[in-house]
Amino acid sequence: MAAAQSPHVLTISWGVIEVEGLGTLKDAKLHPGGGRAWDWAETGTRHSPGVQPAEVEELVRHGATVVVLSRGMDLRLGVPAETVAWLEERGVVVHVLETREAVRVYNELAGSTPVGALLHSTC
Repeated sequence: MAAAQSPHVLTISWGVIEVEGLGTLKDAKLHPGGGRAWDWAETGTRHSPGVQPAEVEELVRHGATVVVLSRGMDLRLGVPAETVAWLEERGVVVHVLETREAVRVYNELAGSTPVGALLHSTC
């Protein structure tokens, strides 16, 4: 049985991410088999300190072996070392990138790798 593929990002621009099968979102939480809007309020995420381990747990639960974390278009979203360490301790490969580059890397992997992503479409 083939593993579920991660949805491709169709377009990215300031404040808008269009995702295959999910429509238009401001921020996206994507994983093998689907995704949804990324609601920062769920875990209290803020630009600083940034993406917390609680935000990436869902991606790993859905089977992501690679996770792409975007820092925003202007690199204002932090990614603490503890979040990267949490993923690496579970054998997950981590990419921390500016949003447009994060989308490029994520889309390259989406067709062949169980990849997840947190994509922030503004600052």
